[in-house]
Amino acid sequence: MFYVVETNEQLAELFYKGYDKVFIEPIYFNDNIHPSLNRVSLLYIKPLNNDKGYIVCLDHSETLSLNKTPINNLLASYEEIYVRDRKSFIYFFPLRNTVDILFGIPEYTEPTTSAHDFFYQRHGDKGIINTIIPAVKHYEKCELIFDKVKQYCVKPHNVKFYNKLTSVFFSIERNGIKTNQDVFNKFFESNNDTFSIHDNTIYTQYNLHTTTGRPSNSFNGINFAALKKEDGCREAFIPENDYFVEIDISAYHPTLAAQLVGYSFEDETPYQYFAREANIEIDEAKILMFRQLYGGIYKEYQHIPYFQLIQKHVDKLWETFQTDGFIECPISGHKLTKEIKDLNPQKLFNYTLQNLETSTNVLILWDIVKVLKSKPTKIVLYTYDAILIDYNEEDNILEQINQVFKKYNLKTKMTKGSNYGTMSII
Repeated sequence: MFYVVETNEQLAELFYKGYDKVFIEPIYFNDNIHPSLNRVSLLYIKPLNNDKGYIVCLDHSETLSLNKTPINNLLASYEEIYVRDRKSFIYFFPLRNTVDILFGIPEYTEPTTSAHDFFYQRHGDKGIINTIIPAVKHYEKCELIFDKVKQYCVKPHNVKFYNKLTSVFFSIERNGIKTNQDVFNKFFESNNDTFSIHDNTIYTQYNLHTTTGRPSNSFNGINFAALKKEDGCREAFIPENDYFVEIDISAYHPTLAAQLVGYSFEDETPYQYFAREANIEIDEAKILMFRQLYGGIYKEYQHIPYFQLIQKHVDKLWETFQTDGFIECPISGHKLTKEIKDLNPQKLFNYTLQNLETSTNVLILWDIVKVLKSKPTKIVLYTYDAILIDYNEEDNILEQINQVFKKYNLKTKMTKGSNYGTMSII
């Protein structure tokens, strides 16, 4: 049994129940539409200390519709709200009392119902498909979801970091990227333009729930993390303000690895250091550096102090992992456990390094977002060791942004251009 909440009297009754901890699953108009272009049809609310759930109605063909303001008041009254995707949820309900539970679930496959499969197979392109699927079927699916995740509805010790993570990527996603439609159509074909494109602006979506915590960025048939530099496809993306500024972090992973093991390259770059120690050319050092970090230290380089510290760290990390059954990544507190398949000492180190990259980037992005507050300049794309900024020259804040990277002891290269494909060094 469940309760349909479609009148203000029913909503007030739910409010005065006084529940403090709940799981909420939003039912959007269409599961495949980007949150920037989507709307909420229903909310499934399941109190953690109650057997019955509620369907709160905002806009559905079978029900009356509630005003959003009293619903906001209801949600704000809860002590803790557990959701499967906080980043999407805060598009509609920007609340601080939300906890994203998927960060604690090693592998997750969303349940479905035969009704959902039927409607999506035949009418999945309809922007309002979920308002047509019977509310009782949405409740049935939400119950299946809750059964799979209810054991994870516990606030993690690192919830502040995860909330910061979801907030910064929400702030990037909602900006979108303006496109030159003619060039865009030449290189790209989305699954459905209405799902992520509006007024020549395309919206990206970052998947934060990955094994290492390193976000992927593929949505609606377009992989924004793999835009080639050589084929001209990047020219499809243009600034809304004066020009693009891209900030690339130099030698990011070697630098992070050095910070991890407590090594300083002094005034040299990691590649200059390696080239000098190994008596090789810089270009060769760049290639070989990553082979050492990701494939293991070659015997002929094991005498180099930096790599000696890396190897000791890899060995210690694996020993802790074998003893405790998990390791906790620095900054994020993200746990890598034995539930991850085919781990070995080098892969475990690589995973922690990728997580450290993401965690450090979250701190950087958080600081930059604060600099950009109330300004036209905005971050429009993130690609691991680089961020793309749609820059308004009147803001005059490039030096402020550069100081953020210096705060974290990182060296950068800045380029600018009238589109993403024609960038030149500043």
